[in-house]
Amino acid sequence: MSDDVTVAVRRLPHGAELPLPAYATLESAGLDLLAAIAEPIVLAPGERRLVPTGLALALPAGFEAQVRPRSGLALKHGLTVLNAPGTIDADYRGEVGVVLINHGQAAFTINRGERIAQLVVARHARVQWQAVADLDATERGAGGFGSTGLAAQTGG
Repeated sequence: MSDDVTVAVRRLPHGAELPLPAYATLESAGLDLLAAIAEPIVLAPGERRLVPTGLALALPAGFEAQVRPRSGLALKHGLTVLNAPGTIDADYRGEVGVVLINHGQAAFTINRGERIAQLVVARHARVQWQAVADLDATERGAGGFGSTGLAAQTGG
């Protein structure tokens, strides 16, 4: 595929034998990140922890990696990425960590090698600001925070 990009990855000692992040299906956007922990971590309801992945990346310029929750963990257990999406910049060379929080009703145990989050690598643009006196008009205007209502729009 012409959109493929190569990302250098370094396995850290505590994650050396774990598989590299992989796509679960052919059309998956996210690669699964694994917990590179020596002992299980028990997250009590409301508790948050930084979970190591044992990986450091060297993303190409113009790219970022986004750490996102896994939908099954969120739905079934209330476990999510607290700063979703977490952003890994192209110039960061430290370990990729996942800030997990348990919003569920029960404690959740994370074991070594379990899939804890997804990593989506994406291009990004850099902006240059242009200060102006007025912005162009749109139908929506300055309406926000629910201004378009809850009901689906019908038509055409």
